[in-house]
Amino acid sequence: MRLSEIIPTTQFVTLSNGVKLFYREAGKPTNPTFLLLHGFPSSSFQYRNLITAFAPKYHVLAPDLPGFGFTETPADFKPTFANIAETIGLFLDQVKVQKFAVYIFDYGAPTGLRLALKRPNDILAIVSQNGNAYTDGLGDFWGLLQPFWKDPTNQTIRDELAQKLLTIDTTKWQYETGTKDPSAIDAASWTLDQALLDRPGQRDIQLDIFNDYQTNIQLYPEFHKFFRETNVPILAIWGKNDEIFIPPGAEAYKRDSRNAEVKLIDAGHFALESNLNEIVDEIYHFFERHGI
Repeated sequence: MRLSEIIPTTQFVTLSNGVKLFYREAGKPTNPTFLLLHGFPSSSFQYRNLITAFAPKYHVLAPDLPGFGFTETPADFKPTFANIAETIGLFLDQVKVQKFAVYIFDYGAPTGLRLALKRPNDILAIVSQNGNAYTDGLGDFWGLLQPFWKDPTNQTIRDELAQKLLTIDTTKWQYETGTKDPSAIDAASWTLDQALLDRPGQRDIQLDIFNDYQTNIQLYPEFHKFFRETNVPILAIWGKNDEIFIPPGAEAYKRDSRNAEVKLIDAGHFALESNLNEIVDEIYHFFERHGI
């Protein structure tokens, strides 16, 4: 394979809903597609190393979700998970991808699973890396959002939540907490995340997405039904020291899918930053077992 096929290209595509979506792509389009969906507060940059690891054998796509990274949204775009998932569906149509395996992490989980509800026959496999779909997996962190969900327009509550969750300290905390060796984490990751969070208008966008997260929890039973009816292969590979999405969320997948495998690793929330090789090996073996 030529080096140019392994190193990801970066580009924009304008979709029918007006979103100018930024994405990274590598590998031959004739190979099986592996869609990588990032979480809060990151972007496709989170997958920079995973992309090159899978490009020799897979067609890898990593978009920046609306509200994140370098993706641009029109003024009337409402930052909800329904609209985010719809945008990724439009993106797949635009680049002519139908069937795909998907890596879901953090916000990427409800995005990818909403997509799966609309395209149940298109999902080849799911790799869930701290990508939650069960109330079992909600750590104490989510208690911070309860008052906000009850009164999302209260300016005092909005200000307090922004001061707790949209700061450099919290961004860095997400990367370092539970990580065996924080010095192994590339400071460019959380530095870029915060720089993008600090852009004008981002505060309210992120708060609106925080508020909408509760709609994902309401959809959990539908996600579980999808797992049961399709028995899609699932690898729940979980940073077991994550305080946001805790390990019982990984184990819960086995309740609904006969093809669910669980692997707990000694890592935190952003496990790819510290345990890349371990995760890559597990995914390759998982794909091989399921003929992907």
